[in-house]
This record gives sequence, structure tokens and C-alpha cells, in this order.
Amino acid sequence: MKRSAKAVWKGTVKDGSGVLTTQSTTLNETQYSFKSRFEDGVGTNPEELLAAAHAGCFTMKTSALLSEAGFIPESLETDCKISLVDGKITLSELTLNAKIPGISEDDFQKIAKDAKENCPVSQAFSFEKSLTATLLS
Repeated sequence: MKRSAKAVWKGTVKDGSGVLTTQSTTLNETQYSFKSRFEDGVGTNPEELLAAAHAGCFTMKTSALLSEAGFIPESLETDCKISLVDGKITLSELTLNAKIPGISEDDFQKIAKDAKENCPVSQAFSFEKSLTATLLS
């Protein structure tokens, strides 16, 4: 399976801008620029897209592992923050809040850790990944 996206940029890095379009067209000529990446400009940026990819992949992997273990999650909510420091992505911080009937705290933490280490996006990232997983009642 292959998925694709296209970027088009016009102008200098600081004054120019670009658009991103994904194969599904969920992003369809979505604006990005220096300001959307490093300031508070309108549009998306690569780090935000990485955060969405990591949150989505990790959450799906957690659901799959829970299902394999016989648990049906009521809800899994993941926030991801990507850190860009001195021009380098250094960290992906996952925060999971979950409602899962009948699971022990130990089983929940083991499954969440497994998902963090083994979801395809986690495996693609060479930088540090952290996880805070909270089981809600």
C-alpha cells in the first residue's frame, strides 16, 4: 500500500507560501507558510501533520491491541505534541485518556506502551517518543 501527498511552494522561505494536497483530498490545497510553522499564521505545518499522524496511528494500534486482549474501548483520546528545537524534531509526546471497561491498570499500561513502541509511525520516527496514559473511570 502506498499513500501520497503533494506540496507546492512559491517564493522565498520567509515570504513565500505553499499548499499541501493529500491523495484523499482531506487536505486540498491546504495553506502552509513560514508563519504557520514558526509563528501564529493561518494554515498547517509539517510538525502538526506529524502530530496528527502519530496520534492517529498510536490510537488505532492501541485499539487493535485492546481488541486482541479481549477489551472493547469505550473511548480512546490521544493528544500528540511534536517538538521542533533548533531546526530539529526532537520529541513526540503522546497523552492518552482512555475509558476501557474491565481492564486493570497494569494491563492498560502494558498495552499502551506496546502501542507506543510498535505502531508504524512510532517505528518510523528516530527521535524520542514519550507516553502519558491515563485510565479514566
